[in-house]
Amino acid sequence: MSSLDYAKEMDQKDPLKDYKSKFSVQENIYYMDGNSLGLCSVDAKDSLIDVLNEWSNEGIKIWGSRGGKFYNYPQFLGEKMSKLINARPEEVVAMGSITSNLHQLLATFYHPTKTKYKILVDELNFPSDIYAVKSILELKGQNLEDSLKVIKSHDGKFLDEQDIIDAMDDDVAIALLPSVLYRSAQVLDMDTITAAAHKRGVIIGWDLAHGIGAIPYDFSKSEPDFAVWCTYKYLNGGPGSTAGLYVNRRHFGKSVGLKGWFGCTPEKQFVMSHNFCGAEDARAFLQGTHSMLAMAPLEGSLDMFLEAGMDKLREKSLLLTDFLVKLIEEKLLSLGFTVGSPLEHKNRGGHIALEHDDAYQISIAMRKEGVIPDFRDPNVIRLAPVAFYVGFEDVYRVVEIIEKIAKEGKYKEAKSDELVY
Repeated sequence: MSSLDYAKEMDQKDPLKDYKSKFSVQENIYYMDGNSLGLCSVDAKDSLIDVLNEWSNEGIKIWGSRGGKFYNYPQFLGEKMSKLINARPEEVVAMGSITSNLHQLLATFYHPTKTKYKILVDELNFPSDIYAVKSILELKGQNLEDSLKVIKSHDGKFLDEQDIIDAMDDDVAIALLPSVLYRSAQVLDMDTITAAAHKRGVIIGWDLAHGIGAIPYDFSKSEPDFAVWCTYKYLNGGPGSTAGLYVNRRHFGKSVGLKGWFGCTPEKQFVMSHNFCGAEDARAFLQGTHSMLAMAPLEGSLDMFLEAGMDKLREKSLLLTDFLVKLIEEKLLSLGFTVGSPLEHKNRGGHIALEHDDAYQISIAMRKEGVIPDFRDPNVIRLAPVAFYVGFEDVYRVVEIIEKIAKEGKYKEAKSDELVY
């Protein structure tokens, strides 16, 4: 179960093995950083070139070409992404970035009263989410020490879901949480937490950045109020590709906090009235003119997800991370490494947090040996065996290289100012 022969056998019978050839996998490079930036694919290149050619051939007529596909690109791509989270197509649009989308959603949903004014967050979330929350609190004239409620971690790695639920007191207006923790890959129970929030009258939003494309979601079941995600990690949309935004249909018609002309109902957009007339679905949250070239690669990438299926991708991802954990336990624990991710499938996302006191220097040494991980302060090497383009033999070789680096001790020579993303 942890031999090279096993790895080769698993690669041979992998139903997704043909997808690897579609990605820009470099020879003698083991790319384990797809949870930070996914690799480029042939399909992504083709869809980008298609948009470039359409612009070249049509000029401004691109807005109306192909039945208005590119004018409607935010909802065209939104419909594809909606299938990854089992939401209704009209609830999802492609727009902005995670941070700008959070500003939009918080400006829409946060209306503090004297008795219900706190925003609930956790201390392990990605900093930009917290910056957005603090910004809206400041804009609303709230005192941060009183209005920002932070759920603490007992160990600095994981969150206790009951702690989250218990923190939803009557004074909490909004909860914003990560669906998958970016360091440890812990998956939170979205169904249970969302149900608890709604029972307590709390608006709840989720950041899917480290989950979408790696784990399936069922928003028709959990029905959170809103969600955001980036598309350049597991979704392989390209550096800085346009993000995703979800708003549950029960909030359609709500006054949007930060209005823009692409949020107008299409029938009224070119009337050029100074009176905003919002679309009747998630399109109302759109703002300025969308960047087609930042969206185009995502089209090709999403088509691969819809072809392969999230269930098959998740199945392979779990097999890969199980294999990785097994190899770590056999080869690396005695060398000062530990696994900082949950072992249970339902609690684990698409990457493994490999911990070591010298993780930063080891990360640098790994890159010099052809392994691309990333480092997260203070002691985490994140390894993401992405199902589309990482195989079982790749995982085996990666652990071999780490073992060699640790045993030889050359990582101690790494310069402290070298950058590891």
